[in-house]
Amino acid sequence: MTATTLFYIIIAIIIVNFIIDKILDALNAKHFNDAIPNELKDVYDDAEYKKSQAYKLTNYKFGVWSSTFSIALTLAFICFGGFEYVDVLARRFSDNSIVIALVFFGIIMFGSDILSTPFSYYKTFVIEERFGFNKTTIKTFILDKVKGLLMMAVIGGGILALIIYIFQLTQQHFWLYAWAIITIFSVFMNMFYAKLIVPLFNKQTPLEESSLRHKISEYAQSVGFNLEKIFVIDGSKRSTKANAYFSGFGNEKRVTLYDTLINDLEEEEIVAVLAHEVGHYKRKHIIYNLVASVLLTGLTLYVLSIFITNPLLSNALGVSTHSFHVGLVAFGLLYAPISEITGLVMNWLSRKFEYQADDYAKNTYKAQPLITALKKLNKNSLSNLTPHKAYVFVHYSHPTLLQRMRNLNL
Repeated sequence: MTATTLFYIIIAIIIVNFIIDKILDALNAKHFNDAIPNELKDVYDDAEYKKSQAYKLTNYKFGVWSSTFSIALTLAFICFGGFEYVDVLARRFSDNSIVIALVFFGIIMFGSDILSTPFSYYKTFVIEERFGFNKTTIKTFILDKVKGLLMMAVIGGGILALIIYIFQLTQQHFWLYAWAIITIFSVFMNMFYAKLIVPLFNKQTPLEESSLRHKISEYAQSVGFNLEKIFVIDGSKRSTKANAYFSGFGNEKRVTLYDTLINDLEEEEIVAVLAHEVGHYKRKHIIYNLVASVLLTGLTLYVLSIFITNPLLSNALGVSTHSFHVGLVAFGLLYAPISEITGLVMNWLSRKFEYQADDYAKNTYKAQPLITALKKLNKNSLSNLTPHKAYVFVHYSHPTLLQRMRNLNL
């Protein structure tokens, strides 16, 4: 195989992925005006349903324009030697391969962020604002961007530098050491993400003593679940949309409730949502997801180790000097079809876990308050109640509202 052949394969993968994605989006859009199923008639009234339809259509059109711009820019960057230009530029800073790689990715990531910022701004301050969701200020928007870039530079750059260093020392066996490092990092982040990362962006406060806290504690004791860390996060700082999530394990396990969730739901509904989150923990979903992620990472790194020393990877992107960092980009583009397949499997597994967590909540608490909670959450976020089955299969990590309701009513 020649570098030219590999180049065309990369271009084909990018274009085919884009076409499939746009076909799925179009199929899903055709169902925007479908009649609401009888079980969901009470979610929207006529005015709210029209607002939901408008929101879906606006996001669909915005997605078409933003993704078309993105793929056009990506193809132009590849075809007109963008990676070669950035590589040459990075080599002006140093002869050290690690420094070159960090500068190379730094330029690409920073440039990508600058180009995507107008779309992010429009999404937040025009679309989300128009439909009453946005609570983000310009200051928060800018600070989020800066913090995100700094985190990417420190954490992402640190891991990349370490992996390249290990590659230089061990060559073909580097994937084992890289796998170990990423696994340790993943476990650490699962344990301490809420304590170390979340405070950089949001304020978390312990749920104060109240009837809600008493009901939560009473439920937790009834299922033998030691839950002392219940936090409220200021989600209303950015959006009116509500959420709750479970994080950590062992002594670091905690439940985090968005303040918007507490404002939107009745106490019994909040306990039902929390029972669902406890179900994830009791069914060991966090552990299963972590193990699956670690195994997939190991597979990816192993395949990477087979091809990374081949100069064809760099040459395919128009870079004459073979290097680990350019090979890594080419590999990522070539690996995309496999990533899509593993993504489908992970989404299927996630949907299965959601059913199991719902069943746990139904069996240890009540089904009805969870149903009404789900209806309110979908209503308040103007969710699509009639998505296309193919779109759900590919993109949804959760079953649809109708599917969850029917499961809860069994």
